[in-house]
Amino acid sequence: MTILLESRVPGHTTAVPGSSTAGAGNATAVAAAAVAAAATAAATTRPAQFVLTLSCPEQPGIVRAVTAFLADRGFDIVEHQQFDDHVSGNLYLRTAFTGGGLAEPNHGSHVPNQQDVDSLTAAFAPTAGEFGMEFTIHDGRPQRLLVMVSKFGHCLNDLIFRWQAGSLGAEIAVVVSNHEDLRAMAEAAGLPFIHVPVTAATKPEAEARLLELVAEYDADLVVLARYMQVLSNDLCTSLRGRAINIHHSFLPGFKGAKPYHQAYDRGVKLVGATAHYVTADLDEGPIIEQEVFRVDHSLDADALVTVGRDAETQALSRAVKWHCQHRVLLNNTRTVVFR
Repeated sequence: MTILLESRVPGHTTAVPGSSTAGAGNATAVAAAAVAAAATAAATTRPAQFVLTLSCPEQPGIVRAVTAFLADRGFDIVEHQQFDDHVSGNLYLRTAFTGGGLAEPNHGSHVPNQQDVDSLTAAFAPTAGEFGMEFTIHDGRPQRLLVMVSKFGHCLNDLIFRWQAGSLGAEIAVVVSNHEDLRAMAEAAGLPFIHVPVTAATKPEAEARLLELVAEYDADLVVLARYMQVLSNDLCTSLRGRAINIHHSFLPGFKGAKPYHQAYDRGVKLVGATAHYVTADLDEGPIIEQEVFRVDHSLDADALVTVGRDAETQALSRAVKWHCQHRVLLNNTRTVVFR
């Protein structure tokens, strides 16, 4: 089951933190700089927010332990969701909270909160040990993206628009490509564009360079926005849980080249796209989001490609946003997504 907390307004359920504002930004360096500056300013004025995500064997007392831990430190829970997986017997939980402070002894009042992720993690460790929890506490810092592309620009264009509009929930730090085709698009948005060519002979060096760029740009998430290269097993392992791919098909099915043409040949009535975590098993990583559109016999293969691109942009942007809001928890080969 999923549990949503009631807010202080009668009859209102808190499922998503405060409403977002969005405005279309011009794809120029000036606009990009203005958006980044505004985001930085907002981050310094909003109250610090943390998100706790965890999984553990289901048993009584888990929610009580979490809420008591936060209440004792003066935190206010702004969103709470949990899922009890009766098949695996595990509980998955996401709790977002904002800082009040620590209670003063013998007074009950609170002093300003000086706690950070490291101190909260250390303080919560005994509780986690008691219940066998695997947990992470995240701060409110926007996640940084390294976006990988090849020649198709629709997914990159959509991510740039949402980033500039403030609705992506993350910051694009750099664009990396094995081709030069999309340099103009990235640089028009004020983004660094780095060309890392890949051949069969240079693939190990190219992947080593990619990991260097992940560290150099402090990237939290690698987004394969129609990057048309298969990553090696070693790179997939290094990026486990930190790389999202958009597959141009409603998985499972129609794998490999020209999936929309395969779909056309089969006369499908639905086309779609799948956003999933990258694993060594090609296009079989844990699925985060899927988007589908109904089609009919009147659409030829090229029309299906156009419809499919819309599905790709929507599925990928939602997957990126949910990951960066710490709403996606891995559950073996599946995911739990707290929307």
